Amino acid sequence: MNKTIVVAIGLVLIVLIGGVAYASIQKPEDGMMDKKMQESSSMEEDKMMKEDTGMMDEKESMMKGSYESYSAEKLARAESGDVVLFFHASWCPSCRGLNADIEANRDSIPEEVSILKVDYDTESELKKKYGVTYQHTLVQVAADGTLIKKWSGSPTLAGALAQII
Repeated sequence: MNKTIVVAIGLVLIVLIGGVAYASIQKPEDGMMDKKMQESSSMEEDKMMKEDTGMMDEKESMMKGSYESYSAEKLARAESGDVVLFFHASWCPSCRGLNADIEANRDSIPEEVSILKVDYDTESELKKKYGVTYQHTLVQVAADGTLIKKWSGSPTLAGALAQII
């Protein structure tokens, strides 16, 4: 009986010592570096998108489909075409995959379609308005901002376009 208690206490101590050792090995800077890298990646991506959209004038972007950062005034494009909001998070692997596929196939976006990239982490009001509870959600909207259709998980541009009503 005493031997069992001693063995149990010994095992508990070994587990505790192992946990403390593991925790002390982890560097808090690693988490901060990851976060900083994600933020800089997101900022760089936004900068590139702004440069891309700045190079096209408004008429040119209406002549062919577009993929650009969200702004409320761009919803008016739904009067003459389809507007899809893509709730994207830079830390989301499936969002990055769809983003890369859209970027690689930009020329495949039909002229009447505008895909607006919405920052999932900062656009809380839009998430609430459309009932978006997780990233990688796409929402087709009317010119007045009303929801037409909402879906999630399209892994490719073609898959997303197939969902548009």
